[in-house]
Amino acid sequence: MPYRRLPNTDAARIRALKGALTKGQDLEIDTIAYSFALKQKIEFFLPKFEVAIQTSNLAKEKQFGNSPKFSEYAKKARLYISHFIQVLNFCIARGEMKPSVRTYYGLDEKSSKVPPLLTEQDLLEWGEKIIKGDQERALKRDGNTIYNPTIAVVRVNFENFKEHYTRQKQFQTNTARESYNVAQYRKEADALILELWNEIEHHFENIPDEEEKRRLCEEYGLVYVFRKGEKDRIRRRKEAERITLKLF
Repeated sequence: MPYRRLPNTDAARIRALKGALTKGQDLEIDTIAYSFALKQKIEFFLPKFEVAIQTSNLAKEKQFGNSPKFSEYAKKARLYISHFIQVLNFCIARGEMKPSVRTYYGLDEKSSKVPPLLTEQDLLEWGEKIIKGDQERALKRDGNTIYNPTIAVVRVNFENFKEHYTRQKQFQTNTARESYNVAQYRKEADALILELWNEIEHHFENIPDEEEKRRLCEEYGLVYVFRKGEKDRIRRRKEAERITLKLF
């Protein structure tokens, strides 16, 4: 026998609920295959579920829409911070600055290694250190101004990154919150659909012909799935029954 397949996407859940309501609109209350109380529950729930899904989708769109721009700002900030440190090391290598100036920036005085700048937290940490360190070095007049890039250019790119980092984190928070909200509604939707389909099948349970029973249930939005080869077996059985009836 074919089995009933409950919806597993939000679009399918909404289709299942709307399909049953639409079918009920064409019938008298006492002839609908599910209870009036359940009809009221669905009518009350469905608009809230749809709004929650729309709000969640909008939050995702904003997050994903901002992502390329944020990635570009992060890339530029990483590039300018890295280049500034490299130029600082070049100045030291040429004897224009003492190795001790590295300590202003939180760098190892004896190492010319550029610190890791792979993560967003790395960028936030080293961007702050480089900008504050250069301000301190300038106040103490410890070495010449670094060019190409200047600290001003580094600061502009770092501030752009920080601004879009904050924005992206807010978008991510909004997406997580709205996704959680939809997940809660989803549980309620699944419970309502299960109750709805059970009531509809119960309403038609005394119909002897299984195919007719399924057809009536499908009019209310129920979905049945045949296993591989099952339709052929049903067809052959019906044909055998028809031939048997003719013989008698």
